[in-house]
Amino acid sequence: CQAAVLQAGQTLSATRAAAAPRLEEDFLTHARHLGFRQSLFTARLTPLPEPGPSGMEAVDFLFGPNPGEPRKELRLIASSGELARVMLALKSALAKQDDTPLLIFDEIDANVGGEIARAVGMKMRELGRDHQVIAITHFPQVAALADHHYLISKGQTAEGRTVSRLEEGDSNARIAELVRMLGASGPTAEAHARELLIH
Repeated sequence: CQAAVLQAGQTLSATRAAAAPRLEEDFLTHARHLGFRQSLFTARLTPLPEPGPSGMEAVDFLFGPNPGEPRKELRLIASSGELARVMLALKSALAKQDDTPLLIFDEIDANVGGEIARAVGMKMRELGRDHQVIAITHFPQVAALADHHYLISKGQTAEGRTVSRLEEGDSNARIAELVRMLGASGPTAEAHARELLIH
């Protein structure tokens, strides 16, 4: 039995060692699209004293988001905005191998600017080719890239409790919501919203 565990562990280790450089390269490609233009990333494999439930090594992701900074354990250094984009880059790198049918991103575009928000939206759109993607966003640049829009509203009460409503938006409702998200009004804002939807 121990020989079988050892053989399985060695096979897994060899597969990981071969896959790690490809993951690093693919991750960096996607990360650079998301604003980490000079980042560093390593999938570190550290041998364990004996085989465990996850194999014969511990896997850690080391990340250096900014030039001149050494790579450190991702779980220790990433801010919330960075962590969200790193997760999106990882999911994008693994999209073809990941059979998770549904991905939900809750304000993954938090703490980013307009240009990066658009890049985040484009990445989620690409992921939507292989997965169903649901995103909660306050960025019109992101929302405009979705195939369907649902507006969540709350404030009404029923039997003394606040009730949330979920409504799918038709084309007019989509424009109106994008205008609201832009924080503007009038024909110019509406034209901008329509332009966002087209692109």
